[in-house]
Amino acid sequence: MRSFKPGKWNLNELVTDPDSKAFRNKLLDIESKVKTFEKNKSVLSSNISDKKFFSMLHSLEEIIEKFSIVSGYASLEYSSDTQSDKITSLLTRMRKMGAEIDNRTLFFDQWWKKQIDEKNAHRLMQNAGELREFLKHKRTLAKYSLSEPEEKIINTLDVTGHSALVKLYDKITNAFQFTVKIDGKTRTYTREELTQLVRSPKPRTREIAYKSLLSTFDKNKGVLGEIYQNIVLNWKDECIQIRGYSSPISVRNIGNDVDDKTVESLISVCRNNADIFRKFFSLKARLLKVKKLRRYDLYAPIQKKEEKRYTYDNAVKLVLQTLYSFSPSLGEFAKRVFVENHVDSQIRLGKRSGAFCSTITPKITPYVLLNFKGRTNDVFTMAHELGHAIHSISASDKSIFIQEAPLPLAETASTFSEMLLFDKILSQVSEEEQQSILVDHIDDLYATVGRQAYFTVFEIDAHKKIGDGATVQDISDQYLTTLKEQFGSSITISPDFAIEWTCIPHFFHSPFYCYSYSFGNLLSLSLFQQYQKEGKSFAPTYVKILSAGGSKKPEGLLEEYGVDITSEKFWQKGFDYIKSQTRRLEKVLN
Repeated sequence: MRSFKPGKWNLNELVTDPDSKAFRNKLLDIESKVKTFEKNKSVLSSNISDKKFFSMLHSLEEIIEKFSIVSGYASLEYSSDTQSDKITSLLTRMRKMGAEIDNRTLFFDQWWKKQIDEKNAHRLMQNAGELREFLKHKRTLAKYSLSEPEEKIINTLDVTGHSALVKLYDKITNAFQFTVKIDGKTRTYTREELTQLVRSPKPRTREIAYKSLLSTFDKNKGVLGEIYQNIVLNWKDECIQIRGYSSPISVRNIGNDVDDKTVESLISVCRNNADIFRKFFSLKARLLKVKKLRRYDLYAPIQKKEEKRYTYDNAVKLVLQTLYSFSPSLGEFAKRVFVENHVDSQIRLGKRSGAFCSTITPKITPYVLLNFKGRTNDVFTMAHELGHAIHSISASDKSIFIQEAPLPLAETASTFSEMLLFDKILSQVSEEEQQSILVDHIDDLYATVGRQAYFTVFEIDAHKKIGDGATVQDISDQYLTTLKEQFGSSITISPDFAIEWTCIPHFFHSPFYCYSYSFGNLLSLSLFQQYQKEGKSFAPTYVKILSAGGSKKPEGLLEEYGVDITSEKFWQKGFDYIKSQTRRLEKVLN
């Protein structure tokens, strides 16, 4: 296998030069196709022929794909360097153009949702093949759609509204530098570099790192809080008061094509099983030889020696080998991302923190952003984002309308890939190392199941309180209250963590996104247990689930494989696995 080196992604497959004539021609081509599409407005009627209807649908699909390439380029370049004025300007320009395209093609969406009668809509859906659920979901959204002029106004204002607020939040927080003094030495860190310190074996280092992070955000809580309040009020004004959704979280649920009951069951089971993680934190305190963990110690490594480090090449090969062992086809999909140089793994000032996978169109291999530092956690992050990539590639034969799975299912492949990696690593190490890896595994399950569920609990309360006129301090008080419910008496929580909510980009970028992690992880735990029972014969079933993309409603897709996600009993199975791992750790300690 070839060697892999950390580097910056190559976006030439999207755009080679945004100042070039070729780029301008791309935009002119999109403009021409939009103009042609607009001419079809007069032919829309209830008795439209199947041929004409699907011709328009495919024309719209082509416009979306072509625009996704140029706008995706701007978005990826911005993530690569959030401090570049040039790329910031291009991103704003692309978002404005996107809003204009949405407005000019909106008539087709509005006609389908509101104007065509049920009988003829059913006629067209009968012949829509894999687009049937997509079209059906559009009809479901009709209840919350406004008139065409109103929708155009909202699309236009979003560029300088929610989207602008998110961009402002990113620009401010990604420029933060954290000055930390440790062992008499003072150094300035980026946010990503600081995350290494919160996992330091030294308690004092962890505390200093967290205090630096939280105090920096606290100093900026006025403007960050104002941004968040306006995002939440915008969400309420548009979605509740104007569109008529029943609750703030219902907006996300319906957008995800998931029933409120399903999400309510998920959150309820997560809250009811908080004791499992509390028990784990008590066990971890014993391992660290302290009476009780502080919040600063949540991700403390249990080994006093230095954490194992991975070279980038070793990490890539380990993840690829893990995927190949499960399914050669999925291994090939993951390898493609690296071979085509679609990974940005370097750490740079101004680069967006964290990690993500971005699918531009079904025809183009996804792009993955990492901030690779060589820790075990970074290897799992790599597996996670490659899971997203193989999910996307598995459904690459689907239309751009339905390639992407709804948010809750979108986290399934990513977390399943992490489970495969965990299983592989655990089988290759000594008993002493197994204990450490087991702790890391439960740490991760907490971070991606328990923590994310309580993020959602906080958001539900925060949206309500802000709607009632809450101040930034009120929001912080609510966050601290939620932390105390989550941890009970298992962890000591210092007051400075009240401001932690301002550090969570998802609250700003995508309200109520976080439950998707809990959903995906618990679903993956269930699927992984099925894999352990069935062995390699399970791989084809798993690939079929991934290849469905967003072509089916989550409840319906999973029901085909005997999974009822509306039932609390189903979600409890995931926690039964987590409980078994906690008991496994307890036995090792005893």
